Amino acid sequence: MAGTKSSTSRRVLRKAHLDAPSSVRRKIMSAPLSAELREKYATRSIPVRKDDEVKIVRGTYKGREGKVTQVYRKKWVIHVDRVHREKGNGATVPIGVSASNVVVTALKLDKDREGLLSRKKRATKEESA
Repeated sequence: MAGTKSSTSRRVLRKAHLDAPSSVRRKIMSAPLSAELREKYATRSIPVRKDDEVKIVRGTYKGREGKVTQVYRKKWVIHVDRVHREKGNGATVPIGVSASNVVVTALKLDKDREGLLSRKKRATKEESA
């Protein structure tokens, strides 16, 4: 979406959002960090990723905590460990939770993610200075 003409039309904005490629959906599917992580990394939110630990803060499953088992970008949901239901035939299926309805409580860090956090931290320091 960056570098394209912008619109104020609701119809055009909805289409752009719903037709967004996976790379753009990643950023849209960000979740806020918990108070401790926000203090530590000086950033408010981060794109959710598999193996992050989250706490659900809205909806039917409010209060449940678990590890992210899948980020299902096509359906705009994340699947959290131990948040599932049983079907009539006895099979269990994961329940999709919106990334905006969770708070990240623990991050899975690797080289790329640490780089992202350090860049965000540097940007916030430059803004406040």
